Amino acid sequence: MIPNLVVSQEGRVRRVTMAREEKRNALNIALCEALLREFDEAAADPHTGCILLDALGKVFCSGMDLDESLEHGPKGELEVHERLFTIGQRITTPIVAAVQGPALAGGLGLLCNAHVVVAAMGTNFGITELRIGMFPFVIFRALAAAIGERRALELSLTARVFQTDEALRIGLIHQAAPEVEVDDRASALAHTIASHSPAATALGMEYVTRANASPGEAAELARSLRTRVFNHPDYAEGVAAFKEKRKADWPSLHGEPQA
Repeated sequence: MIPNLVVSQEGRVRRVTMAREEKRNALNIALCEALLREFDEAAADPHTGCILLDALGKVFCSGMDLDESLEHGPKGELEVHERLFTIGQRITTPIVAAVQGPALAGGLGLLCNAHVVVAAMGTNFGITELRIGMFPFVIFRALAAAIGERRALELSLTARVFQTDEALRIGLIHQAAPEVEVDDRASALAHTIASHSPAATALGMEYVTRANASPGEAAELARSLRTRVFNHPDYAEGVAAFKEKRKADWPSLHGEPQA
């Protein structure tokens, strides 16, 4: 067991579980560094097609460890926070988050770096830094990318807490479920994502992370990566399997008798 984390491999899914339950999974430097190591190792592992992030206890993540923050000052945490809260833009392995309890401040920053998020109904969310005299500098760009800059600024300035229905409406999360179903729902999504072509998924993720350029540069990047996907054997196999399935399904889809 890695300090602050429980890690397991479930087929092609790497489950990474935050395990500071007694501290409401607050992000101290040790936990941030452990998360980064696991994300990077999973991204480099050809046998891992998706990362599933969850947490022990009733709180997904309460944000930064404030006691440690006061002790070390801003410079002690800045580098690891900058790396952690840009992880979703840097790796080509999809991250699915299963949220079973409040996600506040830096905890919400983690969600903004996940590519798919399932949360329990009635969960509290909030960018609450201004309540303690801080602005969410490090996580703001990820938040703005997830829900739009104007909405991100409103949530940052008001520091208000909101629930799952609003999180779903503004695009912060993708699915809501009863708490007892969150893990199963998120796990099923992670396994579905992991079952797809590793090459096509990785190249698609690379395109998304690099496409925030001028339209011309983005188009050139799309041509280059699309060519690599076309030339990969996964694409030919996928097309062949799809054509066989379409041939079998075509009569029933159109109400025609099958032979």
